[in-house]
Amino acid sequence: MKKTIFFVVTLLLAVKAIAQAEPANYMAAVTRFTQYYNHDQPDSIFAMFSTEMKASLPLETFKPTTIQLKSQYGNLLKTEFVKVTSQLVVYKATFQNSTFLLNLALNPQNKLTGLLLGPYKPEDNAKTGVTLDPSLDETPIVLKTLTGTISGSLVMPKNPSGKIPLVLILADSGPTDRDGNNTKTGAAGNTYKMLANDLGKNGIATVRYDKRLVGASVTKSKESELRLEDYGDDALGLTNMLNDDQRFSKIILFGHGEGALVTSLITNDVPAKGVIAAEWAADPGDKLLRDQLKGKAGFLQDEFKAFMDSLRKGKLTPNIDPALYYIARPSIQNFIMSYCRYDPLRGVKRIKVPLLLIQGTTDKMVNLENGRRFKKSKSDATLIEIKGMNHILKDAPDDDEQNVATYSKPDLPLSAGLVPAIVEFVNKVR
Repeated sequence: MKKTIFFVVTLLLAVKAIAQAEPANYMAAVTRFTQYYNHDQPDSIFAMFSTEMKASLPLETFKPTTIQLKSQYGNLLKTEFVKVTSQLVVYKATFQNSTFLLNLALNPQNKLTGLLLGPYKPEDNAKTGVTLDPSLDETPIVLKTLTGTISGSLVMPKNPSGKIPLVLILADSGPTDRDGNNTKTGAAGNTYKMLANDLGKNGIATVRYDKRLVGASVTKSKESELRLEDYGDDALGLTNMLNDDQRFSKIILFGHGEGALVTSLITNDVPAKGVIAAEWAADPGDKLLRDQLKGKAGFLQDEFKAFMDSLRKGKLTPNIDPALYYIARPSIQNFIMSYCRYDPLRGVKRIKVPLLLIQGTTDKMVNLENGRRFKKSKSDATLIEIKGMNHILKDAPDDDEQNVATYSKPDLPLSAGLVPAIVEFVNKVR
């Protein structure tokens, strides 16, 4: 049967993409499109069209095409932001029976002026930029959970001399995969894969993994059911499994950003010998979210405040302005509720094992003061400030635009001071 492709109306040739976060209006549009498509509502999708698009693609043509597409490829399971060009926004669209690139274009009134499904090639969206050293082996690792499986990669020297230490890497916020890349934000720095390679060359094994609902990790749970504690359960299960592996002498938890907060939840419940917290924000989640709205329209800030007030009372807000979807859409409100429950400065005090705090001086997301606040709260922790290192653990200038540009450079190496500091800490921990 010939594959069905959506008719494209006003899509122009894409220019070179720039790395940036998913636009809020497009997030709202793709969310509505997915909902209408999965609930067999092509008329509602048609209502999203601009006047020009309705004229070029009338309902009597669009409707049977959509029905045929649904029959052939099944439900749209998930969409993942890929890139923004000057004319459109591109998503990876995973259907039950196939995967495509979904291209959307909106006019200033947020009406669809372009809608196209095109072929998806993994190499278009997954330039690794990292080749592991020949002295290392990389093997898959899988943890079975109550709701599915967590899939990851174990990297270690091919010929270790006796037992060796292992670092378990807990990823930063959002849909971050095992390599440290995030399709929602455009981050493609391969930070965790580089870290695995560099630590492996120093005789230290690593496990990095796809978070729930990301990459090869499979779960029956939906985004709306996700909680911060779920990430803790996954890390706890992996730590216990790896601790039983006789190849490893000790387990060290490496938490990056949000991953550092997760380590503070589980550190007293797992047999980890030490914790490394890199670029950890010291403020509670509600303040971090409010800070993201600085400079936004006053009515959005007021709506977000009302939303947070309701959340503190345990009440969700199903109807939220689409401009707030990137931080408060209905499907992530339960997660936000759980995330805001924890105070990092209290959490750091729960860590009883040796703790290394790592802070870069050019991190534009988590500034130097955060590391110093943690050190003040936990005086026996070791704080290392790495000059010129940004949030993705790469060397970057202080200039905002140039700093963010490093996020989409998969070949840019890790900051020179990072790995030696980690190796020294790991070797000292007993």
